[in-house]
Amino acid sequence: MTELTLAKAQTVISAALKASREKSLAPMAVAVLDVRGVLKAYGAEEGTALRRADIAIGKAHGALAMGVGSRTLGKRAEERPHFIAAVTHAVGGSMIPVAGGVLIRGADNSIIGAVGVTGDTSDNDEAVALVGLAAAGLTADPT
Repeated sequence: MTELTLAKAQTVISAALKASREKSLAPMAVAVLDVRGVLKAYGAEEGTALRRADIAIGKAHGALAMGVGSRTLGKRAEERPHFIAAVTHAVGGSMIPVAGGVLIRGADNSIIGAVGVTGDTSDNDEAVALVGLAAAGLTADPT
């Protein structure tokens, strides 16, 4: 069984931030949550905007709450804005329905956590999340 350890969570963060620097992206913030939605690890570069931690956590938390990546939540928000607004309220406001929140799957395909990345465009946020998860040997599910 794949486990989301602190070491793997820290690897996700380090690799995502490294990929961000290599692409000269805006300063990034990365949050890794366990399957319960509890913060496992967090890292932010110098120069990140105020409240980036909340946004990164919201992307990951939304993915966990709904069992789909935050890109899919963004599409659902376009199709069913009242539903997404209601769910956001139901989860205490901690859901950011744009790309950058990626589920982490275990060897048995169960959800074992999520990563949320914010700072640049949502597409770039998601791209560096995927790099971070791959570097940690974890299975990403952005859909």
